[in-house]
Amino acid sequence: MSDKTLELAKQLIECPSQTPRDEGCQDILIRRLKPLGFKAEKLVFGDVTNLWARRGAAKPLVVFAGHTDVVPSGPREAWKSDPYKPEVRDGHLYGRGAADMKSSLAAFVSAIEDFLAGHPAHKGSIGLLITSDEEGPAVNGTVKVMDWLGKQGSKIDYCIVGEPSCVETLGDTIKIGRRGSLTGRLVVQGKQGHVAYPHLANNPIHMLVPALTELTATVWDRGNQDFPPTSFQVSNIHGGTGAENVIPGSLEVVFNFRFSTAVTDTDLRHRVEEILNRHLVKHQIQWTLSGHPFLTQGTALIDSVRRAIHAELGIETQASTSGGTSDGRFIAPTGTEVVELGPLNRTIHQVDECIAVDDIGRLARVYRRILENLLA
Repeated sequence: MSDKTLELAKQLIECPSQTPRDEGCQDILIRRLKPLGFKAEKLVFGDVTNLWARRGAAKPLVVFAGHTDVVPSGPREAWKSDPYKPEVRDGHLYGRGAADMKSSLAAFVSAIEDFLAGHPAHKGSIGLLITSDEEGPAVNGTVKVMDWLGKQGSKIDYCIVGEPSCVETLGDTIKIGRRGSLTGRLVVQGKQGHVAYPHLANNPIHMLVPALTELTATVWDRGNQDFPPTSFQVSNIHGGTGAENVIPGSLEVVFNFRFSTAVTDTDLRHRVEEILNRHLVKHQIQWTLSGHPFLTQGTALIDSVRRAIHAELGIETQASTSGGTSDGRFIAPTGTEVVELGPLNRTIHQVDECIAVDDIGRLARVYRRILENLLA
């Protein structure tokens, strides 16, 4: 299995599919899936190409979900090899998307091929939900496909998302939920003027500092047994004209909450507004909610994944809700049990992104075992 999975991963990496472009990745997958009896449908929303492929019509429906798009490679001269010419060296496959997440896509296909060879009359159905809009705005990808599936009357029972989830060794960590993400774009209004005549101006930076100090020191919640405490981080600050003798007329601050189920996005918005108003900060905020926190409460999928990892890799996995957002946030609200399992996340989005060659085949075997646990 490892050789055929490796070769498929290489084919996918060769496609320079920077968000939102797919660059033929989904066609490669379709060519492998159709001979297996999958009905494949391309779903195009805006500039995003999505793939929904399904084999069978019975319940339960087990779906592998992932994305073909990748983040920019950065300076190509910084890479030891061309990021879009996959290269194996020192036991690792190098290339943009090797870990996030084209090797997972290849492992999906190999796992399905091997499972069907041994269980052609399996129960239930198998599906793949693949988008080219996970690394970008994520507005025309999985969220739109889930809406489309709902209108078709299709309900996913179990979903394995191939995002890189592991820390030190393959299989050591699975994600059973994710924190919510709320971004605020704050504009503080002041009055521009000369630094030598501050009484004729109103410095928005000075105005915000006390409130910003309180925001960074606030304990928003203490988390719970499933989630770490909510975090507040400032990501961007911009103010001033560039001149050293001009008080700026406005200040823009971008901040983000990664929040647990111990608080709601409405609570966070109200508390931020209360702090700003109490400090008399004249402001406007534009809020963007990228996703609510989700947690898989059911045990069938989690148990199946745990047993598959133990059987194939000989280790006990740890369940986690840490890290950033994933497209699981669009799938879980329909009542689907969602687990994220993929390669090590050590090199994702980095120069010289890579995955151990042995892990590619081992991941495919774990995926196959999950199918056996759920559908055989």
